[in-house]
Amino acid sequence: MKILTARMEAHPSDSHTLERYLATDGYQAARKAITQMTAEKCHEEVKASNLRGRGGAGFPCGVKWGFLPAETRPRYLVVNGDESEPGTFKDRQLLERDPHQLIEGIIIAAYAIDCHEAFVYIRGEYPKPARRVERALAEAYEAGYLGEDIFGSGFDLNVTLHLGAGAYICGEETALLNSLEGKRGEPRIKPPFPAVEGLYGKPTIVNNVETLSNLPWIIANGGAAYAAIGPEGSSGTRLFSLSGHVRKPGNYEIVMGMTFGEFIEEYGGGVREDRAVKCLIPGGASAPWFTGDQLDVPITIDDVGSAGSMLGSGAIVVMDETTNVVEAAHSIVSFFAHESCGQCTPCREGTSWLEMVLARILRGEGRPIDLDLLLDVSDNIAPGLGWPPKMTTICPLGPSAVSPVTSILSNFRDEIEAMIPAGVASV
Repeated sequence: MKILTARMEAHPSDSHTLERYLATDGYQAARKAITQMTAEKCHEEVKASNLRGRGGAGFPCGVKWGFLPAETRPRYLVVNGDESEPGTFKDRQLLERDPHQLIEGIIIAAYAIDCHEAFVYIRGEYPKPARRVERALAEAYEAGYLGEDIFGSGFDLNVTLHLGAGAYICGEETALLNSLEGKRGEPRIKPPFPAVEGLYGKPTIVNNVETLSNLPWIIANGGAAYAAIGPEGSSGTRLFSLSGHVRKPGNYEIVMGMTFGEFIEEYGGGVREDRAVKCLIPGGASAPWFTGDQLDVPITIDDVGSAGSMLGSGAIVVMDETTNVVEAAHSIVSFFAHESCGQCTPCREGTSWLEMVLARILRGEGRPIDLDLLLDVSDNIAPGLGWPPKMTTICPLGPSAVSPVTSILSNFRDEIEAMIPAGVASV
């Protein structure tokens, strides 16, 4: 079943245009919401859908909206399109190929939470998606779907597009809000949470691109119909970015519940050259890895969580038996070390130490003590090294760098030890 990508697949050349969107029942759900439903009823339908956030945390969307203080105005809606997690590229497709679907979702969400100012924050490295959204916003304003008195209902909504400047940390919702305000992109201490004190100190809902893109279908068909799709706790369809050592990498929309092995075979065409899966990352670079023995884990938020990882940003990265796991972990850790905002000492210093020690092992200069040193540094960033991680940092970036390190040390320690030259002193 396809909810998010049906229009793209049926009309690949012009799915981004207003003409095509209107020809495929576009903006009818927003019209229904604003002219036939109360804001409370819209909110109830989203809660009934059991839609969980598609940006990483997987928090129920309707519940999140309910945290807004009842009497405080103004309030803001912010769309998180700062998709920068390595291996994740599904929001890019939604922004580039069906921007009106997102805009309609914004209208529905804004109406449901009584918001009249919304912001779309897109990563700076997405120039084409940003141009598509900019054009779609202009079309929506011209057609009367944005601005004043939408559908003659008296409901007003303005949407502002904002491009980031290439900082991964701005994908964290409070760092994104700081960036929108013109401040340095650094995460804020929570509480207060954005729903209570967010953009410009006012109540703010931050939702992911994919999350909001589901709303037109939910309002058109009902929350119960959406909740009936897929297993309990992982309702609806979800876009996954599949990459790595597979024959057919790409974005795939699935009903959750199939196993990772089935997904890799059915959609990815299997592992290249018929090699075995050595390990995989189930939810973007922040997620702890699975081994090839865990291909039977169902792709649901709760099953993956129970197995010690997360679906996170919706990126599945497959590594075959030829993979040097230290090299793979070093690549990810280097990314997080580079993207640390530097605000928290354990992250600023710890990620660089992890990068340095892994690089030393790769150069053939590792010491036997380095494996325990990696764990010691990791424990200072995420005490206990459990999942979900405890944190000594304001945001999860530091613990994200710990995930690949603990994954390779837990599952491939013998392989790492074999990379330590014989006779090297421990100190």
